[in-house]
Amino acid sequence: MDITGKDPTTGLRLVPPSAAVERRGEALRMTTAAPLDPTVETTAVWLHRWAQETPGQVFLSERAGEGWRDLTYAQVLSQVRAVAASLVARGLGPDTPIAILSGNGVDHAILSYAAQYAGVPTSPLAEQYSLIEEAQPRLDYAIRKLAPAMAFVSDAARYASALARPVFEGVEIVAVAPEGAPRPVTPFAELLAGEPGPALEAAHARVGPDTVAKILFTSGSSSDPKGVLTTQRMMCANQAQMLSVLPFLKDRPQRIVDWLPWNHVFGGSHNINMMLALGGTMSIDHGRPTAADFATSAANIRARGGTISFNVPVGFSMLVQAMEADRELREAYFRDLDLIFYAGASLPQAVWTRLEEMALEVRGRLPLMITSWGMTETAPAAIMLHEPIGRSGVIGVPLPGVEAKLIPDAEMRCELRVKGPNVMPGYHRDPERSAAAFDAEGFLITGDAVRFVDPDDPARGLTFDGRVSEDFKLTTGTWVQAGRLRMEALDALRGLVQDVVICGHDRGEIGLMIFPRPDRARGATTSEGALIDAHLQAEIEAVLNRLAEAATGSARRVSRALILAEPPSLKDGEITDKGSLNPRRILTRRAALLERLYDNEDPALIRV
Repeated sequence: MDITGKDPTTGLRLVPPSAAVERRGEALRMTTAAPLDPTVETTAVWLHRWAQETPGQVFLSERAGEGWRDLTYAQVLSQVRAVAASLVARGLGPDTPIAILSGNGVDHAILSYAAQYAGVPTSPLAEQYSLIEEAQPRLDYAIRKLAPAMAFVSDAARYASALARPVFEGVEIVAVAPEGAPRPVTPFAELLAGEPGPALEAAHARVGPDTVAKILFTSGSSSDPKGVLTTQRMMCANQAQMLSVLPFLKDRPQRIVDWLPWNHVFGGSHNINMMLALGGTMSIDHGRPTAADFATSAANIRARGGTISFNVPVGFSMLVQAMEADRELREAYFRDLDLIFYAGASLPQAVWTRLEEMALEVRGRLPLMITSWGMTETAPAAIMLHEPIGRSGVIGVPLPGVEAKLIPDAEMRCELRVKGPNVMPGYHRDPERSAAAFDAEGFLITGDAVRFVDPDDPARGLTFDGRVSEDFKLTTGTWVQAGRLRMEALDALRGLVQDVVICGHDRGEIGLMIFPRPDRARGATTSEGALIDAHLQAEIEAVLNRLAEAATGSARRVSRALILAEPPSLKDGEITDKGSLNPRRILTRRAALLERLYDNEDPALIRV
């Protein structure tokens, strides 16, 4: 850093990472010395501030036909107060949540901030719960758990199938476009016509740091989705924590073009609230990193650019591929870019390197490229990288105000637990799982594992090392690190499989349940749920034999595998709303196949 606090590589003001580690009994406690920025009490403080200081600055924007629909801070505050007045007039409050069925949009944001203004929790649900018939039982589960007083959709006709379900009996349905609804609908325009008055001011005065702002459902990768109680304190503290170590974000108005879904904490709390906290501009991208929708994202980047880019690794990979052949896109993306932030998985190093090369070509200097560790229960950022390191995989050090408890094993792989103002108070209407989420000292039990980059220098940070909660013991008493083993198997079997499930709990050997790539299982025959394809079985056997030869012990050696004929079922909860597998549900639903995996006489078994 120079005397101004600017990093010489990026030219940005950064706080150098620091970390103190103290041993207490069998655990380590890790904190940072960086001070925490002042924290506002509610999101409405930000909204009132920018509506007063920069009333004409655009806060929310989305495509509208050939142009854009832009709302300034002054306009957003006016609409938020009008809708909040309508919610209060209906008697809504802390115990009458609002379910939001449709995806990102300006009206969705107005309703969400209006509810926060009035002290009414919202629960944005994954769009696929409503739009995919197989997933609608998950919608039923969430609605029964929430017991909402109101449900919101952008287009009643598009969500008609979901709205017709019996769980919505007695729930007020609000739609921006009410035509085509299967039941009575209140136009969103009616909420926008609310008149702020003493009742609203009284309701708003009761909103404080401990008021529940959102109920965000987890993806349900290990059990039924849990409704995380997200308070005003959690969201407001988290922004202060990040700005404490990334002070350059306060140096100019920030802009993002972002698609990340608001039913997840990354897009719906982290990203949009950062723009609100900074008085920045959120351009809503209705594209996404898929073959069908990426062109929309590319067009939005060309039109709006940004100073920060948030994405998941697959999104950055598609962006790099597109920019290789599109100089206009490349220049629009990097022209004003200060920060590239990836989450959800580690960014492939080849993608990282190419992003750096393109940035130097367009702008002549590197953006800061970082990630963090967090979860829905931590609002989300709890551990963050805030220095340029030139490589992927490091998650950094605890943010100011966060205390990490690290419980090491013999190999210095540490179970991670955290405490701080950004950590949830519990789960919605679920006292048993709420109690089980915390240890005796009040630390959130995350189920994740980390390692020190350099045990002798904790300021170098931590790396993510899989899920402790997925680990299991063989009958020999040997622990299997299932998350790491799954990634090794997927890497070795790439091109042959879509995904795998690691098996072996209370068994003598590790086995794999394999979901094959559809294009590699042609002409296959099935045997009661298992797939028999001599060519594919031989290819997989050869790979597993090579892995077995390199394995250092029974905890790393896959000894058997079974190819599954049926793909993972969204309807039966085998796929989470993030698109990842739910191993527990798969092993329960396919218990008979699990037994066949350990039957040495089964004709479908691949034995190594």
